Amino acid sequence: MTVHFVGAGPGAADLITLRAAAMLSAADVVLYPGTYLDTEVLGHCHQSARIVDTQHLDLDQIVDELATAHGAGHDVVRLTSGDPSLYSAVAEQTRRLDELGIDWDVTPGVPAYAAAAAIVGRELTVPLVSQSVVLTRVRARSTAMPATEALAGFAATHATLALHLAITRTREVMAELETEYGADCPVVVVHRASQPEQLVLRGTVAEIADQVEAAELRQAAIILVGRALDPGAGGESYLYDPTRNRTLKG
Repeated sequence: MTVHFVGAGPGAADLITLRAAAMLSAADVVLYPGTYLDTEVLGHCHQSARIVDTQHLDLDQIVDELATAHGAGHDVVRLTSGDPSLYSAVAEQTRRLDELGIDWDVTPGVPAYAAAAAIVGRELTVPLVSQSVVLTRVRARSTAMPATEALAGFAATHATLALHLAITRTREVMAELETEYGADCPVVVVHRASQPEQLVLRGTVAEIADQVEAAELRQAAIILVGRALDPGAGGESYLYDPTRNRTLKG
């Protein structure tokens, strides 16, 4: 049997992939992160499936659940919030599975930052403004950040920032970003994107912390920062420029 790591998307039951839905419907055991996931996603599971909320389990306990299900010959799905390529702990779980000789695979999902951008209707890479997106986080109650990945270094690029796991440090983060981005730079915070509790806050580097604190947000939020969030900013893509020679390839 194979352990399937499956991206559950940002939370809405209809924002998972067709492949993910099929895997959930066939699974005997499903592990899911209750802190971040709307339980309606579990509606894709078979009625007889064993459902395990991992929010109170440590790594050893999670791997034990996966190994036990695998050993019993069960199809098992390990759901991750958003997409497994970001902040999903897939690396450490799969290392353990490799040591146990258990096969695994990964199915992508809609990442939370993409859902947040869609909700506010903004492209994060706007011509002549920003052509890069930095996906990062800051340290709060979490693993230390590598020394080479200081927020100030990313801010110096003036790229669009998508900050994960940073909501409890919004005021500190904005103070650090203000020098590079300016106090008037647009900021969007999306809490529980696509879920019933969804909340969208719009503001600037100077004022967004007040909104976050007033809303008492503590988790499950994405912070987007950058001039690309301004609806009037930017130019037009050369790709679709009417003067571009379309007889040439590339």
